[in-house]
Amino acid sequence: MTLSEDLERSLNQARIEAVKRRNEYITLEHMLLALTYDPIGQEVLLACGADLEALRNELREYLDTEMESVPETFGEIEPEYTIGAQRVLQLAAFHVQSTQKKKLDGGYVLASLFREDQSHAVFFLSRQDISRFDVVRYISHGIRKDGKKVTPEGLEDATKPESGDPLKDFCVDLTEKARLGKLDPLVGRSEEIDRTIHILARRRKNNPIFVGDAGVGKTAIVEGLALSIVAGKVPESLKQTRIFSLDMGLLLAGTKFRGEFEERLKNVVQSVTADPNHVLFVDEIHTIIGAGAVSGGSLDASNLLKPALANGELRCIGTTTYKEYKAIFEKDHALSRRFQKVEVNEPSVDETIRILKGLLPKYEEFHAVKYSSQAVEEAARLADRYILDRKLPDKAIDLIDEAGAKVKIRSSAKSKTVTVKDVEDLVSKIAKVPTRTVKADDRDKLKELDVELKKRIYGQDKAVQEIVQAIRLSRSGLSEPGRPVGSFLFAGPTGVGKTELSKQLASILGVEFIRFDMSEYMEKHTVSRLIGSPPGYVGFEQGGQLTDAIVRTPHCVLLLDEIEKAHEDIYNILLQIMDHATLTDNNGRKADFKQVILIMTTNTGARERAANPLGFENTALLDRGLKAIERHFSPEFRNRLTAIIEFSSLEEDVVSRVVRKQLELLEDRLKEKRISLEYQDEVLLFIARKAYDPLFGARPVQRWIDSNISKKLSEEILFGELRSGGRVLLREVDNELTLTFSPHEPMIK
Repeated sequence: MTLSEDLERSLNQARIEAVKRRNEYITLEHMLLALTYDPIGQEVLLACGADLEALRNELREYLDTEMESVPETFGEIEPEYTIGAQRVLQLAAFHVQSTQKKKLDGGYVLASLFREDQSHAVFFLSRQDISRFDVVRYISHGIRKDGKKVTPEGLEDATKPESGDPLKDFCVDLTEKARLGKLDPLVGRSEEIDRTIHILARRRKNNPIFVGDAGVGKTAIVEGLALSIVAGKVPESLKQTRIFSLDMGLLLAGTKFRGEFEERLKNVVQSVTADPNHVLFVDEIHTIIGAGAVSGGSLDASNLLKPALANGELRCIGTTTYKEYKAIFEKDHALSRRFQKVEVNEPSVDETIRILKGLLPKYEEFHAVKYSSQAVEEAARLADRYILDRKLPDKAIDLIDEAGAKVKIRSSAKSKTVTVKDVEDLVSKIAKVPTRTVKADDRDKLKELDVELKKRIYGQDKAVQEIVQAIRLSRSGLSEPGRPVGSFLFAGPTGVGKTELSKQLASILGVEFIRFDMSEYMEKHTVSRLIGSPPGYVGFEQGGQLTDAIVRTPHCVLLLDEIEKAHEDIYNILLQIMDHATLTDNNGRKADFKQVILIMTTNTGARERAANPLGFENTALLDRGLKAIERHFSPEFRNRLTAIIEFSSLEEDVVSRVVRKQLELLEDRLKEKRISLEYQDEVLLFIARKAYDPLFGARPVQRWIDSNISKKLSEEILFGELRSGGRVLLREVDNELTLTFSPHEPMIK
């Protein structure tokens, strides 16, 4: 494909317009102004009802007034195309290639320009009441804005093929692309390549099919085979082989009448079988089942291929995923038995690093940047750890590609080197986790985790220490692989901080906090809501509440509150999570729990521990509480827990710290109304004594403050002395809490 002479002149004119105005970049507006003088551009615009002179005047006014000029002191300038202008030209070139044309002209550029719908160029065209539909309709079918049909000069019917050779019209020669250096190199996969060569060399059923998850590199293996053929690294019998990739879109496009599709496919098959060295490659081969079929018993593409596949005349390579292979391809036994299955597994992180380093020259050349070795290695590691809904190496390749694009277009970038920080920032956005969580080295955060938790959770130092140690063990890589970060059972009386510790842990680690109230899953049938309803039941298509939540946010603290209230069937689901860190929903989609901290809270055993009327805990009471847990939870469930963490009852001094925290929160709300709250430490101890209940822990503190302080304050704020702000003094007088209000000076110095 080449540029037409008229388009070359137009693009040069766009550059001249930018240089004349000393603009740093050639924009879409420069290009559109030049296209108004392009012969084909003029023809298309006039056919779409444009007022060329008015359009040119608007564009000139915009370029003269809105575009910044580089000062004369900088000397001569050589403007570059903006990213938007580059995208338009690339898209136009893609359209030309897909329609089998040989020249790119102004009409295609004009049609592609509408993709940049936020640009001033498209705005000016829309003011002329010109849409992309108008342009494409005229280019493809010669229909003007007024509905009259003409034959556009210089523009041919886009659906008409350039030649009579079906392999050129509907296929892509991968060996030719390999010879021209247009394919990316294949790194590794020697076993798969050898197996493919063995299958292709067979006399019958010489058709390999690559089966693997999306993104593991199935198509890349076929391209790698084409590269090996060109390089002569295959047996003698395959050195003259040519691989043709079938384009199903081109094959179906423009087929108006019954029989056209079948005729096209038959011609392709005949062209491939005419030369024993030809091999047909069908990407996503499951799409040929049903392709082209209509009502009335018409054959689909797969039935047209079967005779040639059966007698060995046609050698075919296919790719598909496990899901489509099982659901679609495997059901057609007559077709599937003629293919030899080659499984393509996801590469390891180390293999992915080697793949990335092999692809690096291509991406460095395309983006005009350099990649640091650490950035490439971290791209593989972080993609594996944080991007859980896709497979290696595809997700790691996407990371280095987008990181290169980011550095390339970053205007302030002095160094055109992709660093670890660029990769970390990108992973943070894709995986929806804070940047500090993605950092390759989070030792500092783990080191201070216990200190930060103890600042926020009062009186549970032992519980905090246990969970921190378990998380550090997991992060060090010494815990058993393939399990969640930790599976904890928080046991203790109500109101002692079990749920609050879970929330604060998520906050400090910078991950999502997801809570399920297990009292909603008391009935047997409600358990299915976690993984989705079985086939045939209402809600089957919706998926599971738990699995969907983890697929959306795979890095989280998952709290199953009051687990003892759920139906006993829930434990069977939890066993799978704690053992293998995966859970499969009703649609067969796997949710990955490897980055999840699983916390379950229970009040089981709290009644036994509370048997001591003085509130002092001793070993006998703790043992009694543990025995209650053992009675309720089965041995296989307890055996899979990382730890059972006991929460102790709160002492009076701890409750006073909770009181201080609640009063500080109240102070923050009062500051918004220009009211200050003042009290002495004796008040904290007084409220702690009044509000604390050994059975309910610290929960009554907030209720006591609401009843005895907040309600009185609300009356004064609405109708009393604090309507315009002021100060409130809390005092203990005769074993009662008194509130004194003053709109003036502070009452405690």
